[in-house]
Amino acid sequence: MKKRVFHDIHEECGVFGVFNHPEAANLAYLGLYSLQHRGQEGAGICSSDGKQLHIEKSMGLVADIFTEKRLKRLPGHIAVGHNRYSTAGGSFLKNVQPIVANFALGSLAIVHNGNIVNATEIKKELEMDGAIFQSTSDSEVIVHLIAHAKGDSAPERIIHALSRVSGAYSLLVMLEKELIAVRDPYGVRPLCLGEVDGAYVVASETCALDLINATYIRDVEPGEILIINENGLKSIKVLQTIRKAFCIFEFIYFSRPDSYIFGYQNVNETRKEFGRQLAREMPTEADIVIPVPDSGVPAAIGYAEESGIHFDFGLIRNHYVGRTFIEPKQSIRHFGVKIKLNPVRKLLEGKRVIVVDDSIVRGTTSKKIVKMLREGGGAKEIHMRISSPPTIGPCFYGIDTPTRQELIASSHLVEEIRRYITADSLTYLSLNGMRSVLPDFDDYCAACFDNNYPINFPGEHLEQLELSFR
Repeated sequence: MKKRVFHDIHEECGVFGVFNHPEAANLAYLGLYSLQHRGQEGAGICSSDGKQLHIEKSMGLVADIFTEKRLKRLPGHIAVGHNRYSTAGGSFLKNVQPIVANFALGSLAIVHNGNIVNATEIKKELEMDGAIFQSTSDSEVIVHLIAHAKGDSAPERIIHALSRVSGAYSLLVMLEKELIAVRDPYGVRPLCLGEVDGAYVVASETCALDLINATYIRDVEPGEILIINENGLKSIKVLQTIRKAFCIFEFIYFSRPDSYIFGYQNVNETRKEFGRQLAREMPTEADIVIPVPDSGVPAAIGYAEESGIHFDFGLIRNHYVGRTFIEPKQSIRHFGVKIKLNPVRKLLEGKRVIVVDDSIVRGTTSKKIVKMLREGGGAKEIHMRISSPPTIGPCFYGIDTPTRQELIASSHLVEEIRRYITADSLTYLSLNGMRSVLPDFDDYCAACFDNNYPINFPGEHLEQLELSFR
């Protein structure tokens, strides 16, 4: 099997749906705009006017794709939208969602956040049965399962299809006159329900509800199927929930700080508490606390509040860095990091600096940041503080993470990592410390920290897991 090569931890995907609003596509556009942080490779919206589906999708950012002209080609009162970061399948237009297909009961559009861990096995089986796949996305497997399933209604077929799959899925299925929302039995990825002007909306995060002035109603429960049509909203709980396994990294990095997820817990406050706990675990004498922006900001504020050490922005981020740029032929040290971050020498020169980041993946970026702060910022001491435990395991539930061998903490002690990144000291938040911040910690998947994977996966992923180092 050919292995995927990842260089860092990346966002997964964002989904948004709306039922019974005259400007459904416009709301979907705004919802995806709010969820842009969850995927920047491509985006799409599919709408329904009650008779047929209309779709627009492309590679790129939401604001660049959906011009006024394209949005006018999306009439109707129902819509679903998707931001993509490729977690399964490559980065190609054919893999951008929504996926639209015709089947026995009409037309459907599907958007999916997560990863189906047994998709390869099911795909082979379906292909042997005559199915033809248009993409390499694992989400298309669900479409084929729905089309092959027995049942007189779409919900019946969806239930039958999802009984075959294993993994993480926050899923929206739109038909000509119906919107169906599903969350996997473990609840790995967030999904919430809201209301605006008498219309129902479903989104990956509450920040998407805020922009359109929608009222949060509740989370879609793990294993729950919501059926929204002209008869109102109906809830069915047929997918058996063995245990909850909310993704801990949604709090550490992925979700936007202003969102409320997993039972309406605020992301920003949780990250600040991670920082406070980190300061309690390892008090350090220093002159200033700075974050690695943007995801390290809340934890750094919490660390500064708890320690009483002055907080400031000692690293400035360039928010306008594109996916590609022209690197000058003449070598510039740390160019890749410097184009994104630059130290404020006046703040840092001669200072003992505590640098707070959310995680260390391979260690290469942290190493460049430390050198930049020392050489470009003039820092006297640099103490790295990480607001999560060491990342030792890859994710198979909808996040792009490196293989185990690429994760520096999987094979190196903290002191070895400290020496590699050349910091004066390095401390991670302990697993017990994180547990103290989240009292319902047993409801979370923390496999990236403890190798306790809640959802079994087949041999394909065992090979990626690389349990024995070579």
